Amino acid sequence: MRADGKEREGFPDKQAVINMDLDRAVVLWLAYRRWKRRKRRESRRFNVHPILRDRMTPSMFITLYPKLREHNEKFFNYFRMSVTSSDELLEIIQNGLTPCQNYLVRDTVSAEEKLTVRYLATGCYFADLHYAYRLGKSTVTEIVQKTCYVIWKKLHNIVMSEPTKDKWEEISQQFQKYTNFPNCIGAIDGKHIRIIKPNNTGSLFYNYKNYFSTVLLAVCDANYCFIAVDIGAYGKSNDSTIFKDSDFYKKLVEKTLDIPDPKPISPTDITPLPHVIVGDEAFSLSENIMRPYCGRSLTTKKRIFNYRLSRARRYIECCFGILVNKWRIFHRPLNVDIEFAENIIKACCVLHNYVRLRDGYRYDHTLYETPLINFNTEAGTPNARSLNTRDKFADYFVNEGKLPWQDKMI
Repeated sequence: MRADGKEREGFPDKQAVINMDLDRAVVLWLAYRRWKRRKRRESRRFNVHPILRDRMTPSMFITLYPKLREHNEKFFNYFRMSVTSSDELLEIIQNGLTPCQNYLVRDTVSAEEKLTVRYLATGCYFADLHYAYRLGKSTVTEIVQKTCYVIWKKLHNIVMSEPTKDKWEEISQQFQKYTNFPNCIGAIDGKHIRIIKPNNTGSLFYNYKNYFSTVLLAVCDANYCFIAVDIGAYGKSNDSTIFKDSDFYKKLVEKTLDIPDPKPISPTDITPLPHVIVGDEAFSLSENIMRPYCGRSLTTKKRIFNYRLSRARRYIECCFGILVNKWRIFHRPLNVDIEFAENIIKACCVLHNYVRLRDGYRYDHTLYETPLINFNTEAGTPNARSLNTRDKFADYFVNEGKLPWQDKMI
């Protein structure tokens, strides 16, 4: 630098030197990374591990699967559905499960093999399936995620379609037959599904039981089948809020669910009462939602109503119990991202209906029932019409609709 402040000729300025050093550093760093990758490739013992390369001879799908198909009971215990149901399911979804080309071992993973992945049935880890099916871990993960998505997409409109008016009437008759609760068209409740904390979500998924979860909110019929589900709400949310944010609630309020018109439940009182869905104290009382009376000093009539409502509401609890016992992936936290977790829950819900409708009910599926978590109660202010409807049901349960044993149960 000269005294007049100008740069001396032939000398670069300071900023140019700094920029030159940064460019040189970037080039050196890229060269180092390239050298490291090359050394890593050179140090690998196998291009494809022999365990994966030989998958066509000793893998579980090749050795065990054909033998299980010869014994329906064993097949059911292993895959949670009968051989016939498995074959029918494959026909439904196989177009969505295109063969996965494994360019390293030069073979494909068929749709049938993808369907037999036991991840949902057992809750085993991807590493376990990696060894059992002789597939790479990333391949197994991709297969499970795609299969869950396709199962939901293909089965949803088949086994969980929106009920018609005739179907609602059939559901109402089932609840009347099994629970002696007239005009009941469903039971609603929520269940926390354990997950690993999603990235960058803070405490959104952290529930009051001190673990991370996403919420499965469901309505079921008296056949232990899901009518509608809402999946993916934050664990910190209560089910009344989740319900009001759901598509099902919006259709219920807008009266687009094709629910039958109100009708009388008593021969002595011709006042028509609406068809209702029963829930616990966490839900707000409304025209189509019935919840128990709250408080400790309840009259006999109100306690009887609460007992009769609980007989109908327990169907959703049993429905959750069957779900988590059949698909034991729910016995541990879902160690996947939140979108993947939602696909798993959706797939299990439609598979629950699919197997229930085709293979029926097995008592051993409900021998163990994980605790169902009730959410924080959200106080609401019901209108006079909703209160009157509940009182009408309560009057019926202590008069024409009285059960011989109900007084002993309160």
